[in-house]
Amino acid sequence: MNLRNVRAIAGKEVFHLIRDFRSLYLAFAVPLLLILLFGYALSLDVEHIETVVVDAERTDLSRDFISRLGASPYFRIAAHLPDTEAVTQALDHGRAMLAVIIPTGWTADLRADRETTVQIILDGSDPNFAGIARAYITSFIENYNRKLLGEFLNRQGIEKIRPPVEARIRVWFNEDLESRNFIIPGIIAIIIMIVGAMLTSLVIAREYENGTMETIRSLPIRAGELLAGKAIPYFLIGLTDVLIAVLMGQVLFGIVMKSSFWLMILASSIYLLVALTLGLLISSVTKSQMVANQMAVLLTYLPSLLLSNFVFPVINMPKVLQAITRIVPATYYIDILSGIYLRDLGLSRLWPDLAVLTGMFAILTLLNVIVLKREGL
Repeated sequence: MNLRNVRAIAGKEVFHLIRDFRSLYLAFAVPLLLILLFGYALSLDVEHIETVVVDAERTDLSRDFISRLGASPYFRIAAHLPDTEAVTQALDHGRAMLAVIIPTGWTADLRADRETTVQIILDGSDPNFAGIARAYITSFIENYNRKLLGEFLNRQGIEKIRPPVEARIRVWFNEDLESRNFIIPGIIAIIIMIVGAMLTSLVIAREYENGTMETIRSLPIRAGELLAGKAIPYFLIGLTDVLIAVLMGQVLFGIVMKSSFWLMILASSIYLLVALTLGLLISSVTKSQMVANQMAVLLTYLPSLLLSNFVFPVINMPKVLQAITRIVPATYYIDILSGIYLRDLGLSRLWPDLAVLTGMFAILTLLNVIVLKREGL
């Protein structure tokens, strides 16, 4: 490989980037915007559930129940409504996600040590949100029942019953159970695909559309030299975006990697090379910037977002889609990021994912060379 030829092609691509403001905007502004949007807007945590209450009793016990509910970090009492018709209106218009209705006679039943009911109505339009909210309200009522049972036993002079099984729960890797600690590292995989694959999917197609591919064929340049020269500027831009994302994650969101910084750079570099070679292959095959851009979105960005275990768990997908996720590079890179940021894993545990990405890079590079050789390089 002639380094002089590689440097000349890379210099030409740098000059094009400087002249093309849209490419620079896509390379830097969009990744920064994604970090801010995903970091602040996207959250899988369910807190402050909008709750409305109908208290038909208005006694000290019903007010205690409602105040305990409002003191929970998972519920926010949005309104006290007069009847169930007002509850229906609040749920229908999206002003509340959960309603609690305390019926008449509730206090009398409790004081007489009789069973009683409280009605819970959930908005199930978002099944995931409703399922988590249902678990929260069920847990709250169970805790309230234990409190009432303890008071009943005290009145009867009976020693408080201790449950035979006590769960001692310890959370590893993400002790605060903050979804942001997983989302921010995962967005780096999306950023690399945008910079790596979507931008490079245009570079060779642009040569075909501008008619300069014939000139390139006449030059003493090999296919590998053309690929390396085209990829180097975008590799540097992608690596810069990775460093910016790591810095923003630490400064804005307090997310610090637990494992080696240099291991993260190594993994990011290999994944970035996979993205670059995939984008170049799309560009070489399509020979049209518009088609190449659409293909890049379908083959790189969307699979990285939807089929990589980033937003949607792979284990819940059909078997066919689970098999497809095995050929999505972001699946392995996000697993590496999880190990570096959350689980404090080293190279000895992450090398299988790195090996798969390295193999993908080698295969894509070979395919690129074959396609360009058929074009006369």
